[in-house]
Amino acid sequence: MFVKEWMTAKPKTAPGKTPVIEAMHLLREGGFRRLPVVDDGVLIGIVTDKDLKEATPSKATSLSVYELNYLLSKLTIKDVMKTPVFSVSPSDPVETAALLMENKKISGLTVVDDGKVVGIITITDILRAFIAALGLHEGGTRVTIRVPNAPGVLEKVASAGPPSNISAVVSSGKSEDGLEMVLRANGEGASSFADRLRAKGIDVSDVR
Repeated sequence: MFVKEWMTAKPKTAPGKTPVIEAMHLLREGGFRRLPVVDDGVLIGIVTDKDLKEATPSKATSLSVYELNYLLSKLTIKDVMKTPVFSVSPSDPVETAALLMENKKISGLTVVDDGKVVGIITITDILRAFIAALGLHEGGTRVTIRVPNAPGVLEKVASAGPPSNISAVVSSGKSEDGLEMVLRANGEGASSFADRLRAKGIDVSDVR
């Protein structure tokens, strides 16, 4: 799974001179939360709806409406944008984006190709990819197994599949005892998949 399969393509961008109030309208009308800041084709920053809200005066301010409007007309997104901008390539694996988000404690990344912003990928997109990897929309039987961390283990597991189709295989953790894996089987014989695994001496810890 690659970033280009899950990102939102052709995101809205804005130049740094864009007034904050205009950027807020852009986000509201588009129904999105991030706005890459691009000047002369170069990505220079990014603003979120939270950044823009924090930049506006509090409702408790003593300023008049006219003073507020004047201040907001002078405040641009370049004044409040975040830098540096963390990006990935459309050809990067989804897990690369997930690790970068975790390491940087952020919930979205710009996707840049040949110096141009071509997409946005967010934690919601990563969640959609995770759901797809686990085959959750396909139904079937979910089986958790514990196996040795040794060559040939996957071949042994796969041999228990027929007549079912093993639609998802995910390693959920490694310990001194080996690997814990989550499998999903669909189609004919899916309900007896766990029994076939046990018949091959594989430790089945959970069936759903």
